[in-house]
Amino acid sequence: MTKEDLIKNLRTVPDFPIKGILFYDVTTLFKQPTVLKGLADNMYDLYKDKGITKVVGIESRGFIMAPILATKLNAGFVPIRKPGKLPAETIEASYEKEYGKDTIQMHKDAITEEDVVLIHDDLLATGGTMKAACELVKQLHPRKVYVNFIIELKDLKGREIFDDDIEIDTILSL
Repeated sequence: MTKEDLIKNLRTVPDFPIKGILFYDVTTLFKQPTVLKGLADNMYDLYKDKGITKVVGIESRGFIMAPILATKLNAGFVPIRKPGKLPAETIEASYEKEYGKDTIQMHKDAITEEDVVLIHDDLLATGGTMKAACELVKQLHPRKVYVNFIIELKDLKGREIFDDDIEIDTILSL
């Protein structure tokens, strides 16, 4: 599946969630089996030779492709969630958003020092959520951390806030 095919299947919603924002709705990439498979195959091709042992998905849209990719890579899946959603002992990271502070959590035993981790979310805009996710994962000292997005909004320069040791890949740059 080409990037042009993926873009054709991507829905844009003007003025959502607020006036002046053009929202890129990735759910339209998931509803057609051929598009979903093409997206999964494109992501798999980026990481098939990297030795990934865990794929981390960020709540909630990251929960869609991360387990699919984990299955294709023969890796485990780890959810990062909002506070109070995980039942066992957790670690957490907080970050600033445009309209306040937010916190994410992960199970303390989800990742080991032997793991090679891929963290996935749907969209890179300003990068705050993913930066916090990277900090959270790094607390557990994995061997390597990779980051993946379906879409990167290049004009927002979210990529610039990440440490140099984080390799970032996106399927679509808009």
